[in-house]
Amino acid sequence: MPFREVNSKMIEATVLPGQRLFSQRGAMLAYKGEVSFTPNIQGGQGGVMSMLGRRVAGEATPLMTVEGSGTVLFGHGGHHIQVISLTGDTLYVEADRLLAFDGTLQQGTVFLGSQGGVMGMVRGQVTGQGLFTTTLKGHGSVAVMAHGGVIEVPITPQRPVHVDPQAYVAHHGDVRNKLSTALGWRDMVGRGSGEAFQLELSGSGAVYVQASEEKL
Repeated sequence: MPFREVNSKMIEATVLPGQRLFSQRGAMLAYKGEVSFTPNIQGGQGGVMSMLGRRVAGEATPLMTVEGSGTVLFGHGGHHIQVISLTGDTLYVEADRLLAFDGTLQQGTVFLGSQGGVMGMVRGQVTGQGLFTTTLKGHGSVAVMAHGGVIEVPITPQRPVHVDPQAYVAHHGDVRNKLSTALGWRDMVGRGSGEAFQLELSGSGAVYVQASEEKL
């Protein structure tokens, strides 16, 4: 794994000859060695079509290609950072939450409507995250950003997980999502403190939840 957590808001990446990383532009804090940073126009392993798909999706967060030999410190906006390891599965994450990731991972997009039908589209409207989500697939590591730290919650067929849509960060595995209402009498009369919407994730995998309802 090329990423080492220095503290909750900073990671160190090891850059090796012949390998590459991708990072969000402006995320480099410091580096040692012979390391180059160039604007990325290919959109990762997904190629040009993946890049075009993300632009249509509004998922075109500018990236930098990081190559050479050395170490790089990454962080952005004082956000908490969570390193997620993928072992052949797919991570679903909003593009603006990506801090850095292995160049070996294949990047693409998925239409939320295909993950929960109309409710998937509603989720995009409610969360303000749009109708598309970035995907990263393969073997490697991903560093994502969140407010107030992140917890990984397992999802099993016997136990679906309900998440506040604003606290959702990412998920991986064979997971289906849908938005459900949780309106009760107290909510209808304006006296309830509960959440009006819940994101229900079912199947097998895990969801990453931040300790805040604030978007990046």
